[in-house]
Amino acid sequence: MEVTDTLIKKLAHLSRLQFTDEALQEIKKDIGNMLVMVNKMNEVNTEGVEPLLHMSTLQNISRADEVGEQLSADEALKNAADNNGSFFTVPKVIAK
Repeated sequence: MEVTDTLIKKLAHLSRLQFTDEALQEIKKDIGNMLVMVNKMNEVNTEGVEPLLHMSTLQNISRADEVGEQLSADEALKNAADNNGSFFTVPKVIAK
């Protein structure tokens, strides 16, 4: 695959990015280098190698959910920065 200015401009348009002419040439060079690396990896003999699903053989060992010590509402609100007696109060972060 040849990396051309037209291809880079199309990719920039699709990703809603704008580049200067200097940056365009630098990106063209970088993408070209990435394609060379991918083509180099295609030369490796992978016959008989099973595809990896994970990079590690470790498995997630989750602990069982167990009911533990619980706080009363008063205890939970005791150290709250702000509350209304029954609930934590926080600044509004979503505007309608």
